[in-house]
Amino acid sequence: MKRRLIPITLFCLLGLGAGLPLHAQTGLLRVSAIPDEAPTELQRKFKPLGDYLKQQTGMEVQFTPVTDYAAVVEGLATGKIDLAWLGGFTYVQARLRTQGGAVPLVQRAEDEAFTSKFIVPIDSKAKTLQDLRGVTFAFGAPSSTSGSLMPRHFLLEAGIDPDKDFKTVAYSGAHDATVAFVAAGRAEAGALNASVWDKLVEAKNPNATKVRVLATTAPYYDYNWTVRPGLDPALQKKIKDAFLQLDPANPAHKEILALQRASKFIPTQSSNYDGIESAARSAGLIK
Repeated sequence: MKRRLIPITLFCLLGLGAGLPLHAQTGLLRVSAIPDEAPTELQRKFKPLGDYLKQQTGMEVQFTPVTDYAAVVEGLATGKIDLAWLGGFTYVQARLRTQGGAVPLVQRAEDEAFTSKFIVPIDSKAKTLQDLRGVTFAFGAPSSTSGSLMPRHFLLEAGIDPDKDFKTVAYSGAHDATVAFVAAGRAEAGALNASVWDKLVEAKNPNATKVRVLATTAPYYDYNWTVRPGLDPALQKKIKDAFLQLDPANPAHKEILALQRASKFIPTQSSNYDGIESAARSAGLIK
């Protein structure tokens, strides 16, 4: 009897295990981010945060870079990514794709009043946005909130239609790449987010020394950390609490916050991004 019971018991256990997602069996938290900077920079920024999340959640943390913004949205929607760093527009896309199932947990305090910068070569004669009519222009990625959607929104508010009033429009793919485009003369003007611009200036990036800021947008909500639909509420709370407990006065947290360019993290909610959705619909990016 004992010999017959063993395989039956094993069969039952294996059957239960087979019904669980792999990450649930292994205690793996799968994280990704929109590719708004070079992959190596995203990895560098995430490493200390990943170690911290592992400590706070008791789970292994795996960061997987992706090649485009749509891959992050699909990863959340299909359950292949548990936690993702999203821009405001990407979050709206994830919200629509998951029928409201994606949950934004936290944002940086800075994301309550985020801005974009319009840049031109340092010797450009342009003094206002109106002077950009007829230029070649570079946005970031097509789905970037601060590198494409909101700059486009504010250009339209200023009476400039990028599709009609610029000679050509290019998409660099990332904020730092936009600066490189303008610095190299591949575009006569461009737009990127204020956070990356400040970082490049502080680092004395060679490309940043060749361009200057022409104008800064009005503030808007932007980035957040969002979890996939159906993620265990207890785990959601652990992740959220971990971010909210990051304290700049704590030496162990200082590097994490500095790499995230955050003074602190604060709770966020879906309605914060309704204005982003409205701007995307007005620009024809959401039908």
